[in-house]
Amino acid sequence: MNTAAYELLAASQHVWNLAAAFIGGLVVAGALIWAVRVGMRVMDREEHRPSPEEQPKLPDGGAVREMREVREPDEVPLVSKGGARLMPYELHHAGSRTGKDQHRKRWLPGSSGAFGSGGPGHV
Repeated sequence: MNTAAYELLAASQHVWNLAAAFIGGLVVAGALIWAVRVGMRVMDREEHRPSPEEQPKLPDGGAVREMREVREPDEVPLVSKGGARLMPYELHHAGSRTGKDQHRKRWLPGSSGAFGSGGPGHV
């Protein structure tokens, strides 16, 4: 083969690569268009969004405030060796309960520092 034939083969290979890239781009663009159309059909089948009049409103008394309380653990009662096992319906719903003493324990100056502060700790 001569040089002209090699140049023709190289040029034709370049053309095939360019055509494959173009066709691949068309496939990707077609897939994206199809995905958008499917998404639009799905959105059309969904329930309508509520209008501003249908949106929830604040109560007349304003926003609900948080309630602060001291909680204490609600331990699982111990069962003796010969006793019957506890059933799920015999347990409480929460792992803690409202404490008997609702006085919030405050930090006492000089009692301890923050973690890693280098303070003397409990004095």
